Amino acid sequence: MTGPDPAALHPLAVTDQLVFLKPLAEGRANVTVGDYSYYDDPDGATAFFDRNVRYHFDFVGDRLVIGPFCAIGRGVQIIMNGATHAMGGFSTFPFNIFGHGWEDGFDPATWEAENRGDTVIGPDVWIGTEAMILPGVTIGAGAIVAARAVVTGDVPSYAVVGGNPARVLRQRFDADTVARLLAVAWWDWPRDRLARNLDAVRGADIGALETAT
Repeated sequence: MTGPDPAALHPLAVTDQLVFLKPLAEGRANVTVGDYSYYDDPDGATAFFDRNVRYHFDFVGDRLVIGPFCAIGRGVQIIMNGATHAMGGFSTFPFNIFGHGWEDGFDPATWEAENRGDTVIGPDVWIGTEAMILPGVTIGAGAIVAARAVVTGDVPSYAVVGGNPARVLRQRFDADTVARLLAVAWWDWPRDRLARNLDAVRGADIGALETAT
C-alpha cells in the first residue's frame, strides 16, 4: 500500500474535477507545490493557476509555495503582489501602466518597496470554498481557513480562521501538542512510512504519532 501517484493530474478515476496541483504547476516560474495537495472544482479545475492565482507575474519575482497534503476548495483566490498599487503618494492609480507618456518619471522602486513578499501555504492546510488569500501571507501547518474568509495576515499553525478580515476563531490543539506535531512533521515522511501509519496520522493520539516507525 503506497497510496496514489503524486504525479497524477487526476488522481480519482471517477471524476476530473479534482486535480493534484504539483503536476499542474510543472514549468511555472516562482511556484512550488508539495505532493498530494489538491484543488477541487467541477468547473475547470485544471485552470487553477490561471484563474485562481491572480496577478502572479514573473517579473515581480514573488513566490507561491504550497506545502504537501493541502486541500483547496472551489473558487479560492490567491492574490499575488502584482495586484498591489503604490500607496505612498496621493493617488493609487497606476498611471504608468497605460503608457503614452504617463510612464515618464515613475520610479518602480516606490512600488517594489511596498510589495509584501512570498505567499506560503504550509503543509496539511485546508482552505474552504471562495476564501481569499492576500499577498505575502504565510499560513501555518495544519491550519483551517473557513469558506469565504479573507486572509490579510499570517495564520498560526493549527489555527482555525474565518471572517473578513480573517481572525483566529480557535486553536485546533493546545500549544504543547502543536509543538509536538510540528516536530513530528508527518508530511515529510516517506510514502511507505506514511502508509504504515495512516491510523496514527488520522487519529488524535500524539504519542502514537511520535512513536510511529
